[in-house]
Amino acid sequence: MQLPLNKFASQLQVSGIRAISNRIPEIDDVINLTVGQPDFPVPTSVKDAMKQAIDHNFTSYSHNAGLPELRKIVAQYYKNRFNASFETDEILITNGASEALDTTLRGILEHGDEVLIPSPVYAGYVPLIELLGAKPIYIDTTQTGLKITPELVKSHITDKTKAILLNYPNNPTGITLNQHEVEALVDAFKDYPIYVVSDEIYAENTFNQTHTSFASYDAIKDQCILLGGLSKSHSMTGLRIGFLLGPQYVMKQLTFVHAYNCICANVPSQYAAIEALTNAIDSPMEMNKAYIERRDYVYKRLIDIGFKLNEKPQGAFYIFPQISHFGMDDYEFCMKALEDYHVAIVPGSAFTHIGKGYIRISYAYNLEALEEGLNRLERMIQELF
Repeated sequence: MQLPLNKFASQLQVSGIRAISNRIPEIDDVINLTVGQPDFPVPTSVKDAMKQAIDHNFTSYSHNAGLPELRKIVAQYYKNRFNASFETDEILITNGASEALDTTLRGILEHGDEVLIPSPVYAGYVPLIELLGAKPIYIDTTQTGLKITPELVKSHITDKTKAILLNYPNNPTGITLNQHEVEALVDAFKDYPIYVVSDEIYAENTFNQTHTSFASYDAIKDQCILLGGLSKSHSMTGLRIGFLLGPQYVMKQLTFVHAYNCICANVPSQYAAIEALTNAIDSPMEMNKAYIERRDYVYKRLIDIGFKLNEKPQGAFYIFPQISHFGMDDYEFCMKALEDYHVAIVPGSAFTHIGKGYIRISYAYNLEALEEGLNRLERMIQELF
């Protein structure tokens, strides 16, 4: 006997990323360029801080919102780094930015609400929205350089719009927004009664410019909910530390949502986060030097091979070339690359249907792996097209 499931949960399917990843173990000698996490180790002092927390038995529950000393440091960090001002009661420490997003959506969405999502976008957003009976509204950015614009926002807002979900620097495109572009969007958002949920998990992985946070603008202070964390900046993906920041009236309720879900964030990891945001605060700078070198290499090789690109990515560690001119479906292209040429990449359609005709390549790998992977892609293009 099988009992009924939640109708939204029963519709969940494996993501396009996992569909490729699940095939990799079945194939020998694969160069895997699919993974969205840094290839660097966690800074030594951060690991030591976590070990010391365990050795000193700091393993009990913390305050639901997180260690008070960590929330104070997070407030200082966002003020100093991004000119975004928050009180400690406007900050929640979560089990990764993914939990921060889940907590946010549970707290603000109701059945039938619409959420604007500039696309292509990280595939993990959509199921969280649909599980709540809300509706994702995809905004096609392929004709605007893979960037959201005020005009696109205004043309998609309806009386059912509850929020817009932003992600810059962006996964999967690596594209980010400059200060002028952010200010133009803020000027549009302030005229509408919608939440501005900004996933800025890649803020520290911004190249050749300073990241501009939506949370730094007072005009949308009461609308903006900011998501961040240490997974990408300090290579702490498995330690699960995220930050959720917003106006006090929102955060009071989101703390309850978080508390009834998981009580508190991993406590030894919270102590590691204190070290990451103090003595190891500049660790991302060293990683970014390597990312920039890798990005420049991958970008040039892809252009030389015959891929089409909008512009050089300025953040995260992804590049999103167009492959539709090769006359092959993006999923078919990626499966062909994996099965016949043993290089794993992600089809753009894994990032909503708007990503169809693109592929995502991660350059969070050493140069030797990138060179070999691109050599295999080049051979594929030469032999098939």
